[in-house]
Amino acid sequence: MAAVVCPCGSGRDYAKCCARFIEGNEVAANAEALMRSRYTAYTLNAETYLLATWHPSTRPTSLPLDANDKTRWLGLEVKRFAVDAADENKAVVEFVARFKVGGNRAERLHEISRFVREDGRWFYVDGELDGKNAQQRAAMARG
Repeated sequence: MAAVVCPCGSGRDYAKCCARFIEGNEVAANAEALMRSRYTAYTLNAETYLLATWHPSTRPTSLPLDANDKTRWLGLEVKRFAVDAADENKAVVEFVARFKVGGNRAERLHEISRFVREDGRWFYVDGELDGKNAQQRAAMARG
């Protein structure tokens, strides 16, 4: 069986990359790995994983994910990953995710995401968006 390239953009085999986290066998070692696995989870409509890796203080009760959704994820580019110099349990990841909905033209989701580590696990807290995508992301998170 041929290896499947991970959607997160790492170039690695999915089984050796994000699958380890999404399937619950391992926890992400840092905020960038968690962010990449969350992107991959969106491509797979893996709501359980997305909610489990969302910090309880900002986590929605559900996500409007649908296997029949016409969203096609096109790629991920991590622009920046930084651990807070004053607190190694806080980090940010800046990324651009490209996607298409139906036959429409490609869109970009540009976010600077905040993460925290608690009891050895990283969690997504929230993110700052460029103005164009803020309403769309808010609608995705409302559920």
